Amino acid sequence: MVAAHITVNGKETPISPATPHTTALDFLRDRGLTGTKEGCAEGECGACSVLVARPGVDKPTDWVAVNACLIPAAALDGQEIITSEGLATVNEAGTPATLHPVQEEMAVRGGSQCGYCTPGFICSMASEYYRSDRCAHPEPGSGADAAHSADSADHEHGPNGFDLHALSGNLCRCTGYRPIRDAAFAVGMPTDEDPLAQRREQSPPAAVATEYVQDDSAFLRKDTLAETLELLRERPDAVLVAGSTDWGVEVNIRSRRAGCVVGIDRLPELRELRVESDHIEIGAALTLTEIERRLDGDVPLLAQLIPQFASRLIRNSATLGGNLGTGSPIGDSPPVLLALEAQLVLAGADGERVVPLADYFTGYRQTVRRPGELIRAVRIPLPLSPVTAFHKIAKRRFDDISSVAVAFALDIEDGIVRKARIGLGGVAATPLRPLATEAALEGKPWSTETVEAAARVLRGEGTPMSDHRASSLYRSAMLGQSLLKLYAQTTEAVSS
Repeated sequence: MVAAHITVNGKETPISPATPHTTALDFLRDRGLTGTKEGCAEGECGACSVLVARPGVDKPTDWVAVNACLIPAAALDGQEIITSEGLATVNEAGTPATLHPVQEEMAVRGGSQCGYCTPGFICSMASEYYRSDRCAHPEPGSGADAAHSADSADHEHGPNGFDLHALSGNLCRCTGYRPIRDAAFAVGMPTDEDPLAQRREQSPPAAVATEYVQDDSAFLRKDTLAETLELLRERPDAVLVAGSTDWGVEVNIRSRRAGCVVGIDRLPELRELRVESDHIEIGAALTLTEIERRLDGDVPLLAQLIPQFASRLIRNSATLGGNLGTGSPIGDSPPVLLALEAQLVLAGADGERVVPLADYFTGYRQTVRRPGELIRAVRIPLPLSPVTAFHKIAKRRFDDISSVAVAFALDIEDGIVRKARIGLGGVAATPLRPLATEAALEGKPWSTETVEAAARVLRGEGTPMSDHRASSLYRSAMLGQSLLKLYAQTTEAVSS
């Protein structure tokens, strides 16, 4: 087996002597690449952003920005990454000769003061710069005209096609966001000579089997699902890692360590997305960004959820399998998947079984998943209900944990609610379906009287608690308001 290594800025770099729990951030800084910074150590500030070559959606390779503070360096074995230092053009002596267009615009528009957050912003901006389906509006202008052009469809999308949500996981403490926005909206399109643009036309590095052992701990990755399941039979105590957006926080903030970590993010059996006649099957290791781009709005409720799930940096790594695998009562995906009546395909060495998500959670961070099992896929039945909504109540618009999350999927025919499926998060020890509320809606007219009565029932569902995010009374009130909001939205849509 080839020694574990990462290609960093075009140079093959051995992972040793890093430990299996060493983050990619610490790995890079230990090798002198100090542009990558640690701000929060939990994926909320983006100072650690780097680019990873990943399988593309429109091209063979996408340059994807991820949080280096969360990913174990060993999880990047055989992969290719670019740091802020690797974006500039270098001369024959190996020193920077020409700034990257993103770096140039950040410099000339005053996008940096103390500079601490700047390299992370630049890597996130570079990922959006190289997004293959980004395109400028006709005659967008240039320079300051491009940055402030009225041609932009809204305040979050530039005339050059730049989506500011690409920076939703990056925080700046001193510069202010206006010059950063100006820089983002002023960058042009990659040239044909740009080596990183050319790199998109080639396949990303293939997944490699990894057996990295140091200091009585191990990071392991197998080639196939069958091999992985046999490993889990032998090591049922192993920690499963896909995007590591949850485990990375445990390592950094709570100093947790595991004797064995098993990477499943590159298993081909967990990365399929299939649309069948009666269901959609989404591989558990597909990232949320990949799901969003591949489905392209075909599941409207997921299309409403994903932009509100953490930040783009997190979504570039996070998976549905990971969000469900933690069993958290405040994960954003369970309410949506409950409303969609999703099923989970659980795989073990002895075979597979299909479990309705409504039966999956058994207690606080407890599920029916057995030792040695993993989530292979999520199945969403077809046809989909036509009336859907996802309401996330949180203190911030983006990149925040829900105080309450509510998802609705309704079939309304001739003014009658034929079927109602609702998913709730943040109001009990587990995500849940409010069965009494569903019953209060089904078979009734979709009217003010029905909705107000059902809203009173919904306020009593769950066992909400008070904490630093919200009081129990507030959470209960938001449940009822959520249904009233849905009714207002649907009647507005009908009247318009």
